[in-house]
Amino acid sequence: MPKNKKRNTPHRGGSGGSGSGAAAATAATAGGQHRNVQPFSDEDASIETMSHCSGYSDPSSLAEDGPEVLDEEGTQEDLEYKLKGFIDLTLDKSAKTRQAALEGIKNALASKMLYEFILERRMTLTDSIERCLKKGKSDEQRAAAALASVLCIQLGPGIESEEVLKTLGPILKKIICDGTASIQARQTCATCFGVCCFIATDDITELYSTLECLENIFTKSYLKEKDTNVICSTPNTVLHISSLLTWTLLLTICPISEVKKKLEMHFHKLPSLLSSDDVNMRIAAGESLALMFELARGMESDFFYEDMESLTQMLRALATDGNKHRAKVDKRKQRSVFRDILRAVEERDFPTETVKFGPERMYIDCWVKKHTYDTFKEILGSGMQYHLQSNEFLRNVFELGPPVMLDAATLKTMKISRFERHLYNSAAFKARTKARSKCRDKRADVGEFF
Repeated sequence: MPKNKKRNTPHRGGSGGSGSGAAAATAATAGGQHRNVQPFSDEDASIETMSHCSGYSDPSSLAEDGPEVLDEEGTQEDLEYKLKGFIDLTLDKSAKTRQAALEGIKNALASKMLYEFILERRMTLTDSIERCLKKGKSDEQRAAAALASVLCIQLGPGIESEEVLKTLGPILKKIICDGTASIQARQTCATCFGVCCFIATDDITELYSTLECLENIFTKSYLKEKDTNVICSTPNTVLHISSLLTWTLLLTICPISEVKKKLEMHFHKLPSLLSSDDVNMRIAAGESLALMFELARGMESDFFYEDMESLTQMLRALATDGNKHRAKVDKRKQRSVFRDILRAVEERDFPTETVKFGPERMYIDCWVKKHTYDTFKEILGSGMQYHLQSNEFLRNVFELGPPVMLDAATLKTMKISRFERHLYNSAAFKARTKARSKCRDKRADVGEFF
């Protein structure tokens, strides 16, 4: 099972998403007949997720709050039967069918621990992913890379995930560096490459090589001497953002000597990304800076940053940004994030967050932990809570201890029926409608007054 991967680290994460939903795939049955098979949707991710012992029903036929009593063995067999059909469909001639099958497998693995099932079929799955990455187009490559990430999360650290990375790593790297490939495919492959390396690699040279590959991507956004004070976004900006965030994740598991080297290299260049006209790039750069300060101060409590005054001025400006040419949503999001970043840089403070999953809760109390959590949440989507409960690898990363076993009675008391959920949503909708009506009435009164 997952092994201890700490390598003289100054700080280790003890701290995104499901597929968009594929169209129905067609699974072959005996006698050359075909029947429609529905891939797993994000909505199905919450089915029976309160315990890794619970059954998983056929998502195409069972609603989220299905029958109270399920035949666990039967539903598990149905699940495995459907997944076997999806695996077969990854060889289909139709690109859309292959993509639907990849997304179906990915969504199932994101919402249910299937270690034994995929352990027996990891080579078949790896071959299918490899084939789709090599021969597929943008959407199929993205689906294949997303599946590779979840596959490694399921397998955890060990020889099995190392073999997956050894097979897929060179292909992922080739796509990332291929300027003619789809930006979206390169973006997903960059995240996949870094996450698989985070989980699987024990080769320090391979870790450094991955860091360098990602560096070569996001540093292209750095402000050049001939540039103005603002970095204009390009179609490649989304790729640079993903590369920066994944690079930052890998930095958390590097030896102290390598962390110091990277900090010296990027501490004075990374702030230039705060002047980007893309809000997501500004936020990614700010959060990476906050994490780097945390690592630096973890190694040296009296760490001194030469350009602290100018950096805090930039951060304060972003935390109180009121530029009219920026969208209100972007400004609100940016101000909220940069208030926390400014506190981290100036006061060494972090606003603790609480994540609840089942009867447990996890406290996110540092930037390393937050960044690690955000990365895996982006990949697993609504299945993150389930994996926090039952995935030994993630529980080791976040120092949660062995999985907590829950009996059927406890699970039943924790479930919310569809009727109760409907009442709650209806009440919330009525409250929002009433608030909007009052707001409109006030605006009308003001208009009449003037």
